[in-house]
Amino acid sequence: MSLGTQKRQIEGYAMMIGVTLDHVYVERGVSGSKPFGERQEGARLLAACKPGDTLITPKLDRMFRSSLDALNILGDLKERDVGLHMIDFGGDVTGNGISKLVFTILSAVAEAERDRIRERILDVKSDQRKRNRFLGGTVPFGWKVDEDGRLIEVPEQQAVIREIVELRNEGLSLRAIAAKTNGTVSHVTVRSILHQAE
Repeated sequence: MSLGTQKRQIEGYAMMIGVTLDHVYVERGVSGSKPFGERQEGARLLAACKPGDTLITPKLDRMFRSSLDALNILGDLKERDVGLHMIDFGGDVTGNGISKLVFTILSAVAEAERDRIRERILDVKSDQRKRNRFLGGTVPFGWKVDEDGRLIEVPEQQAVIREIVELRNEGLSLRAIAAKTNGTVSHVTVRSILHQAE
């Protein structure tokens, strides 16, 4: 659907529900994956909204590319007493019976999106671990990070790790193990090392 057709559709709908069309926001050349509020025109539109205003969009996917983004914006608009009419959903999705259905559907889809994002992140991290890539945060005891971001063993510290595991197998407490390392590591680090070694 062309921008001209969308604009005419919005103008016709505004006339039908008896609202004055104050401004038409058009976003060109912006990645659909970018959250609505982070787009230039999207941010301008949200900033211009006042209680009692009505937003009109021809289709949900013309305004949002993510149901998670849509759910967040819809919740914000409801709190601000701003109406949102989606023509393809039959009208006002923030203030009537359609609203509950839309929110239920979007909530379910958004949860699925969150799960997919979580799975992708876990897959990436798992792959990085298999390739001994440093994932950020504190570099674990026994390792250092090279120029390519790979984790490289530190031989002296790896020897301490092996000693810690052996002492634990002998039944020593965390503090006793830390004392045996002559202050090389604290009992907190000992716990962390043993957790990683499991």
